[in-house]
Formats: sequence, C-alpha cells, structure tokens
Amino acid sequence: MPTATPLVICASVHHGNTARVARCIADVLHADVCAPEGVAAASLAEHAIVGFGSGVYYGRMHESLFALLGQLPDSPELTRVAFVFSTSGLPFLAQFWHAPLKRLLARKGFDVVGTFACRGFDTWGPLWLTGGLNRRHPDGQDLERASAFAQHIAAAAGPAGHSRS
Repeated sequence: MPTATPLVICASVHHGNTARVARCIADVLHADVCAPEGVAAASLAEHAIVGFGSGVYYGRMHESLFALLGQLPDSPELTRVAFVFSTSGLPFLAQFWHAPLKRLLARKGFDVVGTFACRGFDTWGPLWLTGGLNRRHPDGQDLERASAFAQHIAAAAGPAGHSRS
C-alpha cells in the first residue's frame, strides 16, 4: 500500500537548475527529494506519487532516471501516479525530451499526470564560450510556474498529493 508521502527524484548535475525546481515542487507537495542513486527501485511502490526530473543532457533526460526505472519489472496494469519535469537551454523542445521517459514510465505502471519544463542555465559545448544560455534561470517566475504545476499535480493526485499539513 503506498504511503501518502510523495517523492521527487531529481538528477541535477551541472548548475543545480533542476534541484531548485525539484525543491520548489517538493515544498508544495510536502515531498521528499532524492537523487536517483539514493532510491531503491522497489521503494517506488511505497509512494502514492513520484516525480522524475533532470536537466537535459545531449537531448535526453539524465541516464540515472532510466537506470532506476530499468530495475522495475514491466507492469502496465499497475497505476501509480507520476510526473516529469526538466530544465534546459531550450525548454520548448521538452515534449521530445520527456517522451522516452514517459513511455518507460507507462511501461512500468505509472500514470503520468503532468509534465513541466523551464529554462535553465546551459553551458553545453561551445555555449560556455559565450557565457551560456539562460544565465539567470530558473528565476522567480520559473519557480512560481513550478509551484503552480505542483498544485495541479496535487489536485490530479487527490488526497495523496498533500500528505503533510
């Protein structure tokens, strides 16, 4: 039986962009935040709602999320609530970056109830020579949008979305 405590799993490697968004979402959901390496795959069933987020690296969500989910058996008949979020230099492409993770989540028995993407400081490849993209992001407006997204997730998840008062 899942606990009411939501879990936000976040891979934030370079600038801490995604970690800031994860903490913002977790504050609204009263969730724990963990790195993928700090989560046992079997423990995912203990949470009523699980968020999966990362920066975008070479056009993909972080490999550690896929590795964690790869440890779970395929269980499309299960329905666990999940959401996906990311930060990147080009967030308007997020639908393409989120799609492989969403497909894997569905195969593992998760119902993805929402996705979120915002700009993040990006110094990939030659961008560092020019100071990168989106130097001051995520900013306050991005974090407000993340909070609103988390409220939407809480509503979509029902009572499990707000576990602690």
